[in-house]
Amino acid sequence: MNSPGRNVYRSAQRTIVRLWWITALALALAALCAAQTPQFERGRNGMVVTSEKHASAAGLAVLKSGGNAVDAAVAAAFALAVTHPAAGNIGGGGFLLVRLAGGETNFIDFREQAPLAATEDMYLGPDGKPTQDSVIGWRAAGVPGTVRGLELAHRRYGKLAWKDVAAPAVKLARDGFALSAAQARSLNGSRLLAQFPESRRIFQRNGTAWSEGDVLKQPELAQVLERIAAAGAQDFYEGETARRLADAMRAHGGLITLEDLRRYRAVERAPLSGGYKGYTILSAPPPSSGGAGLLQVLGVLAGTGYEKSGPGSAPTIHYVAEALRRFFAERGEFLGDPDFERLPVAGLLDPRHLDRLRRSIDPERATPSRSLRAGAPLFEAPETTHLTAVDRAGNAAALTYTLNGSFGSGVTVPGLGFLLNNEMDDFSVQPGFPNSAGLVQGRVNAIRAGKRPLSSMTPTIVLKDGQFFLALGSPGSGRIISSVLQVLLNVIDHRMPLAEAVAYPRFHHQWLPDRLYVEPGFRIETLRKLEAMGHAVEQTRGIGEVQAVWLNGGWLEGVADPRGEGAAGGY
Repeated sequence: MNSPGRNVYRSAQRTIVRLWWITALALALAALCAAQTPQFERGRNGMVVTSEKHASAAGLAVLKSGGNAVDAAVAAAFALAVTHPAAGNIGGGGFLLVRLAGGETNFIDFREQAPLAATEDMYLGPDGKPTQDSVIGWRAAGVPGTVRGLELAHRRYGKLAWKDVAAPAVKLARDGFALSAAQARSLNGSRLLAQFPESRRIFQRNGTAWSEGDVLKQPELAQVLERIAAAGAQDFYEGETARRLADAMRAHGGLITLEDLRRYRAVERAPLSGGYKGYTILSAPPPSSGGAGLLQVLGVLAGTGYEKSGPGSAPTIHYVAEALRRFFAERGEFLGDPDFERLPVAGLLDPRHLDRLRRSIDPERATPSRSLRAGAPLFEAPETTHLTAVDRAGNAAALTYTLNGSFGSGVTVPGLGFLLNNEMDDFSVQPGFPNSAGLVQGRVNAIRAGKRPLSSMTPTIVLKDGQFFLALGSPGSGRIISSVLQVLLNVIDHRMPLAEAVAYPRFHHQWLPDRLYVEPGFRIETLRKLEAMGHAVEQTRGIGEVQAVWLNGGWLEGVADPRGEGAAGGY
C-alpha cells in the first residue's frame, strides 16, 4: 500500500486538479448530451470526428461532395498533417481499418519501417547504454508510411478524384488557419522544436510567440502537398520530395536513403476479429498490439460478471485492471512485426488461455506484477491522433496515425515543411533493458532493417447483427488500448450513451510499472478500496482522447473526446 505521503488523493494539489477535472468533464458531458456542439453531432448522411476542427470540416466537405468514408478519412488525415503538427503527419505512419457496408473488411498497415542501414545496437553508446538518438534528431526517424497508406486506401476504396481529397489540406497549408489557444501554447512551449532551426522558424516564428487567432501558413508544406495531389505517392517516395528528403538526411547524418523510400510499401492485412456478448469486434492485427489486447481483455472479462457492481466501482475497476495487467505482461514478450517474427496471436486469444488468465485473477486482491510472466510492454509517446468517418451507406473507416512523440523527432525537413517521426524508439533499443522511457522491451521487437516497430494503436469497428454499430480509436501510447476498451465496456456492459461513455473517467494498468493510473473523477472511497486490495493507485491527467461514431436509432452520432479540442462534423 502507498505511504500516506504518496497517497495522491490526500494531496491538496492533487485534490484541486481532481476537482477541476471532475467539473470540466461534467460540464463537457452536460454540453454533449444537451445540444449539438462541436464535440457532439447527429446526422443521417455521414459523420467525421477528428482531434481538430479544420480536419473534421475537411472530411465533412468531402462527404457532402459525394465522397465515401474512406475519401473523408484520407482528406481529414491530410488536413491533420497541416493543422495538428504535434501528431498529424505525412512524415510518420499508422493504420487504417475499413469495413464496407457490404461486409468487406481490410486493415491497411502504413507503419514506419527501419531504414536499410539500421542495426540492432545502433542506438547504444560506447558504454553500452542507450543514447538519445532514437528519440531526438535525424537518426530517430523511420521510413514514413502515411502517404503510401493513404494512397493505397484511396485507390482501393475511394470514389472522388485523388486531387479532390487532397485539396482541403493544400488550401489549409497555403492560406493558413487560425490557431486556437491550446495550439498556440503547444507550439510556443515545445523545447524540442526550438532545438532545430527549420522547426523553430516555421512553428515558433523564430521565437516570436503565437497568440490565439494568429494564422499559421506553411507554404513549403503546401508545395509538397500540391505535388502529392498531382503525382500521388510517387512524388514522396521517388520524385522531387523523395530526392530532397534523402539529400537532407545525408547532409544531417540521418539514415533514410532514396532506396529506402523507393522500397517502402503499405501492406494490407486481415483485421483481428472476435465476439463479445453478441457484438463482433474488428480491430488491429500486429504489428499493432491493440487488437490482440482488446480482444484478450474482453475475452477474460466475459463470464466474470465484473460489471454487476457498476461503472466506476472498485470491483469493476479491479477486474479490468487485472485483465490489462496480464495482457501487458505478455505484450512485450510475444508481439512484434509479423513479417519478421512468428507471433502467437491465436494462442493469446485461445479460449483455454483466456480461461487460465481469468482463473488467475483473485477477485479480492491485486496480483503483484513481478509475479507474472517476464517481459514488458513498451509504449509510444502520447502524440498520436485518431479519426473516424462513416458515410450514409454504412461504410466505416477508423484511422490512427502518429509521429510517436509530440512533434516526432523535432526535425522539420528544410524546404519541405513537414516534421519527421521518432518511431525508431518504439523498437527495443536495448532488448531486456529499460529504454529511454524506463520500460523493458523484448527481443521480438528488436531493430532490423525493413522491420516495423510494435504499436498500441487500436482502430476498432464494432458490428451488431452484422451491421455497423460503432467505430472508434484513440491516441495515448499503451493507454490507447485501455481507452478504447473502456468506451466499449461503457457502451456494451454499462449501457451508456456514447457521449457519456467517452467522457466517463478512465483508468489504466500496463503491468510495469506496477501502478493503477486513474483520472480524476472517481470517488475517494473507491480509490481507498482499490488500495486496500493491493493496487498502487496513482492519479494522472487525461487518459486517451477517443474519437467515435455510433449508429443510434437510425442516426449517426459523432463524439469527440472532451479531453481534447476535437470536433465532430455530420449532416
